[in-house]
Amino acid sequence: MKKIAALGMSAVMVAGMMAGCGSSSDSSSSTADSAQSTEAAADGATFKIGGIGPITGGAAIYGQAVMNAAQMAVDKINADGGINGYQVEFRFEDDEHDAEKSVNAYNTLKDWGMQMLMGTVTSTPCTAVVAKTAEDNMFQLTPSGSAVESIAQPNAFRVCFSDPNQGLASAQYIGENGLAEKIAVIYDSSDVYSSGIYEKFVKEAENQPFEVVAAEAFTADNKTDFSVQLQKAKDAGADMVFLPIYYQESALILTQAAAMGYAPKWFSCDGMDGILGGVDNFDVSLTEGVMLLTPFAADATDDLTQSFVTKYKEKYGETPNQFAADSYDAIYVIKAAIEKSGVTPDMSVSDICDGMKAAMTEITVDGLTGNGMTWTADGEANKAPKAVVIENGAYKAM
Repeated sequence: MKKIAALGMSAVMVAGMMAGCGSSSDSSSSTADSAQSTEAAADGATFKIGGIGPITGGAAIYGQAVMNAAQMAVDKINADGGINGYQVEFRFEDDEHDAEKSVNAYNTLKDWGMQMLMGTVTSTPCTAVVAKTAEDNMFQLTPSGSAVESIAQPNAFRVCFSDPNQGLASAQYIGENGLAEKIAVIYDSSDVYSSGIYEKFVKEAENQPFEVVAAEAFTADNKTDFSVQLQKAKDAGADMVFLPIYYQESALILTQAAAMGYAPKWFSCDGMDGILGGVDNFDVSLTEGVMLLTPFAADATDDLTQSFVTKYKEKYGETPNQFAADSYDAIYVIKAAIEKSGVTPDMSVSDICDGMKAAMTEITVDGLTGNGMTWTADGEANKAPKAVVIENGAYKAM
């Protein structure tokens, strides 16, 4: 799925520093492990992990966060001795949030020698690339591709919630916490991420103690003027507007609502993450009180989160968003699957994939975005949803 700075089209990276996400997978040290580690260090073989996402263009804030955090995780793993004694190489390619360019990036990484893919970042490119990784039987773990189709192959898994799960969890959270009585939804009918969340939200709303009083769509060709959608929401008496959309359009909606004197509660999902500092000439004070569903809050007080946030700020000069946390976890999930399966760099891409696929349903990982995370055979992560609210220009856990 987020900001804009022109970085290079690819980055090849490996070295050391950062506090790691712990894994409670079965990866105990043994005499055999020790022997394997010694042999690995001697032969110089490495695991090659590729990454794909937007580091330029309108969705760059998402891809940059994923690339940055993944590199931190790789650096930490290498500094701690690698994975079963093998060092890790990481290379990230820019796809500009474009499906065709994402497939081209995949082919570039294959030429480099990639053995497994951590990506892609956004749903539409991920759906295009998963068809290619399936053909090659290459293991794929997306940190944030949330469309159902993004992992619709047996070789693919994800760290984030799927779009339907975000819609379901949002409706349940709002209902269980009594946040609203009448809700309007503004969504992008041309986008799989937005429409997927919308459809499940509306269906689950039938089981909740609130009413959906308006459901107004827009498309990629018409996403600058939201006055009609907002007026319908206001006329319907909506005391909350649900925005299963990206932060760029959300910023326009908040601005236009304020101009017309409409001040409902706002609730969104992970696509909203990026609105703080991610939009030029936007009055961030308009986000005060905005709520969003996310598994990560940078102000959480646990040691793992605070260590990650501190080191990310030191290295990149900004607070990490959910996409950074998803990515950091993704690298450690890959590590856990490699350790559980016992795959080695000298194996074929297909054999590595088969081993890691089997391991994914057996590992349990404690990470930034969830404790005791597990995975189903169809690639979905099991973890508890959380919500944050924006207060004084920062995310606060609810």
